Amino acid sequence: MKFLFLGAGAIGTYIGGSLAAAGHQVAFTEQPAMAETLRESGLKIHVGTRLRTITTATFYSSPADALAAGPYDVGVVALKSFDTAAAVDDLADAGFQVPPILSLQNGVDNEPTIAERLGTGKVIAGTVTTAIAKPGPGEVIEEKHRGVGVALGHPRANDLVRALDEAGLTARSFSNAAAMKWSKLLTNLTGNATSAILDLRVADLFADPRLYAVEVEVLRECLRVMRALRLRPVDLPGTPVRALALAAERLPRFVAQPALTKALGSGRGDKMPSFHIDLHSGRGRSEVEYLNGAVVRHGAEAGVPTPVNDVLTRTLVALTEGAEDLERFRRNPDALLALLP
Repeated sequence: MKFLFLGAGAIGTYIGGSLAAAGHQVAFTEQPAMAETLRESGLKIHVGTRLRTITTATFYSSPADALAAGPYDVGVVALKSFDTAAAVDDLADAGFQVPPILSLQNGVDNEPTIAERLGTGKVIAGTVTTAIAKPGPGEVIEEKHRGVGVALGHPRANDLVRALDEAGLTARSFSNAAAMKWSKLLTNLTGNATSAILDLRVADLFADPRLYAVEVEVLRECLRVMRALRLRPVDLPGTPVRALALAAERLPRFVAQPALTKALGSGRGDKMPSFHIDLHSGRGRSEVEYLNGAVVRHGAEAGVPTPVNDVLTRTLVALTEGAEDLERFRRNPDALLALLP
């Protein structure tokens, strides 16, 4: 198959590089300087003790140049959610045939954004549960292999699952795209916003009974919204989402807290969640409005209150935009707890 990846970030490098290594034709769009760097160095994927260097991928410095070399079977978007609209607009404005787009992004609103611009038949929902680190340009480390999910319903979906699976990415198909995406959202919420706001590790959050209760309520609000949308959690590749939902909603605290702490807290080690990395690196942008904020928006539309997700969203947005002082909340749970219902 012939693939076009928008960006060579962590997910793009890992998935695109793996497909290229398996013999597929893979092209990337990147900023001019980065495209030139990657042309010279290629892509590097660390899996266990093995290093694969991929030199067969092609890199373009603009969507128009990349699309001119098409047509492609599938385009792949693995960008941050706040970059989706602009990236897809650039594709649509290039004046060439745009392939169906596989969205491997977190959040539940990227596919509608893409469909609004390209048409509903141009979107394939996907998700990545494998943990990936990116130590440098064009270089990634597979930290924990889990897999990739692809929603059925598009003519290319089965071919995609086969290609991804044969590339060693452990692909699985899902009949319900929304259930797949919301189940991934549920896993993305855990400890993410609270860790960023308080500058604490997820393990520390779960060790504090008060913050543990906040994390559980974040999940419960999301699950209530899912029920209102008539969606049930589904297990994702290597990720027992249904057990997470059960622990959050039904298991007594003395059973659930140790299990959740081990699975979601200490399992990260010292690695900080994405919201924390974005906030404390000073990037000035956060996906919180597309994750916790999505729970709030969809909850409002469905008549489901989501006050905890709302406070976390508004607080992290204020910190990101510089409207709130980081030091007010740094390692100070009382400051955040005072805002919560």
